[in-house]
Amino acid sequence: MVSFVSIFRVVAFLEGLSYILLLFIATPIKYLLDEPQYVKLLGMPHGLLFMGYIVLAILLKKDFEWNTSQFGSVLLAAVIPFGTFYIDRKYLKPVE
Repeated sequence: MVSFVSIFRVVAFLEGLSYILLLFIATPIKYLLDEPQYVKLLGMPHGLLFMGYIVLAILLKKDFEWNTSQFGSVLLAAVIPFGTFYIDRKYLKPVE
Protein backbone atom coordinates (compact mmCIF):
# COMPACT_ATOMS: atom_id res chain seq x y z
CA MET A 1 0.00 0.00 0.00
CA VAL A 2 1.27 3.45 -0.89
CA SER A 3 1.65 5.87 2.01
CA PHE A 4 1.23 9.63 2.11
CA VAL A 5 4.96 9.89 2.74
CA SER A 6 5.74 8.03 -0.50
CA ILE A 7 3.31 10.24 -2.42
CA PHE A 8 4.80 13.34 -0.81
CA ARG A 9 8.32 12.26 -1.77
CA VAL A 10 7.28 11.73 -5.41
CA VAL A 11 5.42 15.05 -5.54
CA ALA A 12 8.38 16.83 -3.91
CA PHE A 13 10.78 15.36 -6.47
CA LEU A 14 8.55 16.22 -9.43
CA GLU A 15 7.85 19.71 -8.08
CA GLY A 16 11.56 20.36 -7.65
CA LEU A 17 12.36 19.00 -11.10
CA SER A 18 9.61 21.02 -12.79
CA TYR A 19 10.79 24.17 -11.00
CA ILE A 20 14.38 23.67 -12.15
CA LEU A 21 13.27 23.02 -15.74
CA LEU A 22 11.03 26.08 -15.64
CA LEU A 23 13.69 28.39 -14.19
CA PHE A 24 16.80 27.21 -15.98
CA ILE A 25 15.52 25.96 -19.33
CA ALA A 26 12.05 27.25 -20.21
CA THR A 27 12.48 30.83 -18.99
CA PRO A 28 15.83 31.45 -20.74
CA ILE A 29 14.39 29.99 -23.95
CA LYS A 30 11.40 32.30 -23.60
CA TYR A 31 13.49 35.44 -23.23
CA LEU A 32 16.56 34.60 -25.31
CA LEU A 33 14.85 32.86 -28.23
CA ASP A 34 11.43 34.50 -27.91
CA GLU A 35 9.66 31.12 -27.65
CA PRO A 36 7.17 31.17 -24.76
CA GLN A 37 5.59 27.76 -25.44
CA TYR A 38 7.99 25.96 -23.07
CA VAL A 39 6.95 28.14 -20.13
CA LYS A 40 3.31 27.49 -21.00
CA LEU A 41 4.01 23.77 -21.29
CA LEU A 42 5.81 23.50 -17.92
CA GLY A 43 3.94 26.20 -16.01
CA MET A 44 0.65 24.42 -15.39
CA PRO A 45 2.12 21.08 -14.25
CA HIS A 46 4.54 22.93 -11.98
CA GLY A 47 1.70 24.94 -10.47
CA LEU A 48 -0.33 21.81 -9.78
CA LEU A 49 2.68 20.04 -8.27
CA PHE A 50 3.41 23.11 -6.12
CA MET A 51 -0.13 23.13 -4.75
CA GLY A 52 0.01 19.37 -4.19
CA TYR A 53 3.31 19.76 -2.32
CA ILE A 54 1.85 22.42 -0.03
CA VAL A 55 -1.34 20.45 0.68
CA LEU A 56 0.57 17.24 1.41
CA ALA A 57 3.00 19.12 3.67
CA ILE A 58 0.06 20.48 5.65
CA LEU A 59 -1.49 17.00 5.90
CA LEU A 60 1.79 15.43 7.04
CA LYS A 61 2.80 18.14 9.52
CA LYS A 62 1.19 16.37 12.46
CA ASP A 63 2.51 12.92 11.49
CA PHE A 64 6.10 14.19 11.34
CA GLU A 65 5.64 16.39 14.41
CA TRP A 66 7.31 19.31 12.65
CA ASN A 67 7.66 22.41 14.79
CA THR A 68 6.95 25.82 13.31
CA SER A 69 10.53 26.31 12.13
CA GLN A 70 10.74 22.90 10.46
CA PHE A 71 7.34 23.31 8.83
CA GLY A 72 8.37 26.75 7.58
CA SER A 73 11.49 25.20 6.07
CA VAL A 74 9.41 22.56 4.31
CA LEU A 75 7.12 25.21 2.85
CA LEU A 76 9.97 27.57 1.95
CA ALA A 77 11.76 24.77 0.11
CA ALA A 78 9.02 24.81 -2.53
CA VAL A 79 10.13 28.25 -3.73
CA ILE A 80 13.89 27.70 -3.57
CA PRO A 81 15.57 25.85 -6.46
CA PHE A 82 16.71 22.40 -5.28
CA GLY A 83 14.90 23.00 -1.97
CA THR A 84 12.57 20.04 -2.21
CA PHE A 85 15.53 17.72 -2.74
CA TYR A 86 17.05 19.00 0.51
CA ILE A 87 13.77 18.42 2.37
CA ASP A 88 13.58 14.89 1.03
CA ARG A 89 17.06 14.12 2.30
CA LYS A 90 16.74 15.90 5.66
CA TYR A 91 13.17 15.14 6.73
CA LEU A 92 11.69 12.38 4.59
CA LYS A 93 14.34 9.82 3.69
CA PRO A 94 15.28 8.78 7.24
CA VAL A 95 11.63 7.88 7.89
CA GLU A 96 11.50 5.09 5.34
